[in-house]
Amino acid sequence: MTEESLKPYVIGLDLGGTNSVFGIVDSRGDIKATTAIKTQGYGNNVQAYVDAAVEALKIIIDQVGGIDKIKAMGIGAPNGNYYTGTIEFAPNLEWGRDGVVPLAKLFSDKLGIPVALTNDANAAAIGEMAYGVARGMKNFIVITLGTGVGSGIVVNGQLVYGCDGFAGELGHAIVKENGRPCGCGRKGCLETYCSATGVARTAREVLETSDAPSLLRELDPEKITSYDVSVAALKGDKVALDIYEFTGRILGEACANFATFSSPEAFIFFGGLTKAGDLIMNPIKKAYEENILNIYKGKAKFLVSSLEGSSAAVLGASAVGWDINK
Repeated sequence: MTEESLKPYVIGLDLGGTNSVFGIVDSRGDIKATTAIKTQGYGNNVQAYVDAAVEALKIIIDQVGGIDKIKAMGIGAPNGNYYTGTIEFAPNLEWGRDGVVPLAKLFSDKLGIPVALTNDANAAAIGEMAYGVARGMKNFIVITLGTGVGSGIVVNGQLVYGCDGFAGELGHAIVKENGRPCGCGRKGCLETYCSATGVARTAREVLETSDAPSLLRELDPEKITSYDVSVAALKGDKVALDIYEFTGRILGEACANFATFSSPEAFIFFGGLTKAGDLIMNPIKKAYEENILNIYKGKAKFLVSSLEGSSAAVLGASAVGWDINK
């Protein structure tokens, strides 16, 4: 019997800034069981996070026949280093922002199985390439729009990791000189404008600096989310529509810059902000076309992930698990 028949499953973890979603996945990419926990709420105690994750995992591991059925675990995480299995100075993780966290080892020690880790957006790119809209593509960029902005870059069918495992942190490309402070310690990073939190930040700034009427004025400014902005925009609220126009323009201009180094056949957008649909996608495409170098005009597609919820990242993370010891 092969190891695959003896141990037919891997665990995939999509570790986001807000939620951590776990899936048990078979070799065909079918997710057999899922669970989730909140990523934050443990202070700087990463062991408490791992303990809570393993407690949640035990239930779904039992559903598929126990830990003896699990070959390995793959993790997609912000600032994840594929080479070392660590999360390093992740600004959006309270237990990961101040140093190097050996997360793969912590999970491996607790579960007793091999664990591999990669950047969360890289995991999403692997998932799209294997199971989603990037099937058959060799050159594309996945951009994740969640708590932060991540990216997974595929060139000639291979993920780009760079010399140290950290290539492709496009969310930290500076798009505004002396712009908004970022959790990374710099100013003007793309994710301070084009993440879900960036959209909420724009909404607060607009409400503070203008007296334009808006449905958003009925809400507590400190509690406004990107979802609130999309609801208002869908009702025709001009302030909310302008916020998406502003956000999409910055992201489209950034994509025009990104195209110059890898000439992708597609940009694939993934994450909560994509639920705004054309509200965000149309300004992105318009700004891209206005700013792209002539030799790249009309070549790149702009696609939204076809995989449900966090499936792309869970499947991508699981693919990293399948690759262990191949």
